[in-house]
Amino acid sequence: MSAPGWPRSAARLPPPTPRPHARPSRRSPATSADRTEEARSMPVTVRREEGADAVLAALDSLLPLYAEVYAEPPYHEGPEGIADFIHLYHHQARQRPGVRVAFAQDDGQTVGFAFGFRLPADTAWWTGALTPLPPDLTREDGRRTFAVVELGVRKPWRRRGIARRLHAALLEGQPVERATLTVRPEPEAAPARAAYTAWGYRPLTATRPWPEAPLYTAMILPLQPAS
Repeated sequence: MSAPGWPRSAARLPPPTPRPHARPSRRSPATSADRTEEARSMPVTVRREEGADAVLAALDSLLPLYAEVYAEPPYHEGPEGIADFIHLYHHQARQRPGVRVAFAQDDGQTVGFAFGFRLPADTAWWTGALTPLPPDLTREDGRRTFAVVELGVRKPWRRRGIARRLHAALLEGQPVERATLTVRPEPEAAPARAAYTAWGYRPLTATRPWPEAPLYTAMILPLQPAS
């Protein structure tokens, strides 16, 4: 989850071969502040879609939010990053078990989203670990681990518990032992790391999810005893 609106929680998987900048506001500072305060006072609803068709149909509504959130540091994503996200989203929605997307909406506009799936037996999720991990820990079978791949909330709606609700919506009813996500080590991602820790995640290892990737920290959340 990039978490609370936050910059990314999850690293992308290696590509098979995760945004336009918002235009400057013309409103006066006072008007912008009024709108932010209004946003904080309105109820936010969270809904979930699952299955490849429903998850793919949700993509267009997610892209503006993705672009806005991941243009921020430490990600600084632009058009190339958006294209990578679209490519991987299509691939993962079609190929990964248990795929889900959750939305937070405020008065009809999408203000947060989360995306994830269960790790299949042939997952590359653990291959970028920079310290050796025991085979029993990295063993996957499509039912053991749910990966939270993306989690983002727009700035005016952060620190309202929305990221936690999105995270809960992704995991609700999943018959898995644990959840996992990745988070960047830079200071800008400190709020995300603090949230994940508060939700029960523990750091596992530093990782580079693909060869040219920046450094991430893989985290894990026990959900129920192994069967």
